Amino acid sequence: MSTASFDRLPDAVTDIFGEDATAEQAYDLLTVDVPPAAWITALETARDALGCTYFDWLSAVDEPGTGFRVCAHVAALPGSGVRRLLVRTTVPHEAPSLPTAIGVYAGAAWHERETHEMFGVVFEDHPNLVPLLLPENFEGHPLRKDFVLAARVAKAWPGAKEPGESDHGGPKRRTMLPPGVPDPNEWGPLKGQLPPAPARPARRARTAGDATPATPPEARPRRSRSASQGSASQQGAGSPPATDAPWRNPQETKPPVRPDNDPTPDNGGDQE
Repeated sequence: MSTASFDRLPDAVTDIFGEDATAEQAYDLLTVDVPPAAWITALETARDALGCTYFDWLSAVDEPGTGFRVCAHVAALPGSGVRRLLVRTTVPHEAPSLPTAIGVYAGAAWHERETHEMFGVVFEDHPNLVPLLLPENFEGHPLRKDFVLAARVAKAWPGAKEPGESDHGGPKRRTMLPPGVPDPNEWGPLKGQLPPAPARPARRARTAGDATPATPPEARPRRSRSASQGSASQQGAGSPPATDAPWRNPQETKPPVRPDNDPTPDNGGDQE
C-alpha cells in the first residue's frame, strides 16, 4: 500500500495529505507543503500511509516577507530503493509556533531544540525545549535574517588591512558591509562618533554615441610579411626552421677546401 501511494504523488497529493496540500518533485525528492494546522497529520500520513519510517532531520529557513519554513526530511526504505520525502509548512514571523513531532518521530526532539534556539520557532508540548548548542545566557536567534552580528561592530575584523590603509599605497576600495552587520555609526559603541561615509558618485548611463563604431574588415590595415616569415609558414606547424649546415660560417661565401686525401667522393661541390 505504501509503495503504490508514494508512486501516485505528486498528482494525488490532495487525496493523501488533504485539500490544502501541494506537492512537487525534483531531483528524486518529493516535497509536500501543508498548512501549520495539518503539520502533525502530514507527518503521520508520511509514516503510516507512505511507509516513511526513517526520520532524517528537521530544520527551518527564514523567508523574509513570508515566515519561517519548517522542513522535515523522512524516507522510506523498501527493498527496491530509498524514497525521500520533504514535508514543509510555514509559520509567521510574529507567532512562530508548531506542535512537537516527537509523538510521530522520536528523533525530532534534538532537531526541534536546535530549530528553536536558532530561529525562535516554539514547538508546543516539547518536554525539554532548552538550548542545545548555544550558551544559556545567549540572547537572540542567530539564524534569523534580522539578527545583528554585534561582534563585527564592537570589534574590528582581525584580518589584513584593506587596500589603501597600509603603507603599500593603492586606492581604497568601497567599504561593503556583509548581511546582518549594521553601520557602526548607527549602532554600537561608536554610534554618532564616526564621519559619514562618502557618497558614491552615480554612474552615467551609456548612450548610443558613447559606443566606438567597429572598423569594417576591408578598412583594417594589412600587416606585411617578410620573406623569412613566409618560408617558415610554408614548412608546416611543428616543423623546426631550416638552418645552414653546421660547418658553414655565416661570413663565408664558399665552402672550405677539402684536403687531397679526403676519401669523400666529389659530387660537384655544394649546390646552392
